[in-house]
Amino acid sequence: QIAKKQIENGAQIIDINMDDGLLDSKSEMIHFLKLIACEPDIAKVPIMVDSSKWDILSECMRWIPGRGIVNSISLKDGESLFIERAKEIVSNGHAFVVMAFDEDGQADTFERKTEICHRAYWLLVENGIMPSDIIFDPNIFAIATGIEEHNNYAVDFIEATRWIKENLPHARVSGGVSNISFSFRGNNIVREAMHSAFLFH
Repeated sequence: QIAKKQIENGAQIIDINMDDGLLDSKSEMIHFLKLIACEPDIAKVPIMVDSSKWDILSECMRWIPGRGIVNSISLKDGESLFIERAKEIVSNGHAFVVMAFDEDGQADTFERKTEICHRAYWLLVENGIMPSDIIFDPNIFAIATGIEEHNNYAVDFIEATRWIKENLPHARVSGGVSNISFSFRGNNIVREAMHSAFLFH
């Protein structure tokens, strides 16, 4: 019902995340993917499987009906695993999200975002991955927190997106806009309006 409602409201991708300590995430997600594969109103849009655990993504991507998106992989665990996982994803026919995250942690400045995305892009392309299969997430962090070092977070994300589009041909950019709504607690109109994700083509 939730997936159908999201599509009726204009969603072009359905993101499924079942990371929860009270769930057997892998079996629950596979069960859900089987259910929605039988629903024409849902199966008509691409499915994104979303988890912080690679073993869940690795298994669940095989149950996505049609071409989907795997969210996400990163350089956090090193280059070899990063390339291996990317190849596994594309061998199953899917695109994937690359987080701006490396062995030193998550990128929080324009310089770090572009450095990591540049490194990841050329590692992937030089190992046979099509650029059109790559969707970068340069990290949207909370804004308007009142903390001085956070003042440039929004600008850094926008500028990193611009840089990726100009310098990493055919790659796309995704961002979790809900992350920036946390600074507007109590303002339900703002929070509801911003609780979404977007994809730059």
